[in-house]
Amino acid sequence: MNDTTTQENRAIWRDYFALCKPKVIALLLLTSVVGVVMASPPGEISLFVLIVSTIGIGMATSAGAVINQLVEWESDARMARTENRPLPQGKVTQQNAFMFAILLAAGSMFILTGYINVLTAVLTFASMIGYAVIYTMYLKKATPQNIVIGGLAGATPPLLGWTSVTDSIDAEALLMVLIIFTWTPPHFWALAIHRRDDYAKVNLPMLPVTHGVEFTKYSIFGYTILMILVTILPYLAYMRGLIYLAAALLLGGYFMFMVLKLMFAEKENTAIKTFVYSINYLMLLFIAMVVDHYYPIYLS
Repeated sequence: MNDTTTQENRAIWRDYFALCKPKVIALLLLTSVVGVVMASPPGEISLFVLIVSTIGIGMATSAGAVINQLVEWESDARMARTENRPLPQGKVTQQNAFMFAILLAAGSMFILTGYINVLTAVLTFASMIGYAVIYTMYLKKATPQNIVIGGLAGATPPLLGWTSVTDSIDAEALLMVLIIFTWTPPHFWALAIHRRDDYAKVNLPMLPVTHGVEFTKYSIFGYTILMILVTILPYLAYMRGLIYLAAALLLGGYFMFMVLKLMFAEKENTAIKTFVYSINYLMLLFIAMVVDHYYPIYLS
């Protein structure tokens, strides 16, 4: 194999990898891994379940990401944020992308059904359909509340990790889902403010386009309050201890600080900085859950 062929194969591998939206998937898989850890007694985690469930869930979420880009490749080609994706650039054909998504989805169902449990497979498939079909094909173009309604599909990974261990849907797992569900609007709307012109160009009814930037800022503020209150619930329900509570309050407090800056003291790139912090916020909050799980501290 000559050097030119090797370079082409590497480029093809990278293009298919890019179709999976690896940065987005990495955050989702972190929360699913936390779900596995939280469902397992400290020191008794099954590495087999952790690894296999992560692979299966990752393949399904990647399939959803590929379908999302298949549906939106024309609008992606017109937006600065997405114009360099593989499909708009013609690096991967639509037919090959579709086959890739089918293979990922089928592989995911085979792995989860055969080696984890049917409940996890069913919930994972439902989440994939919720994102790739209900959100991408309908909600995203139908209503400015698209991310609120469709956000449930992206909030399920910790539940999927939990059911991989327990084969049951329990309150603590649902609370983790609720945290991500209330986090999603302020997270995404901060990006939508930053990319408002892109969304307006392709007539997508994102909240900053339909209701204006100021209305969106106040919506972010309201959802951030709701999110902070929801993150306290695991402590109030005696599911988490003081380490988690301290992290939730400190991280949530800084999130609110960023939102207030966005509302009242906006400088250039404040919206995208809020978006970036929201990613770090969720990562650190879920890591704090794990630390609290292994080193619980409660008021005596």
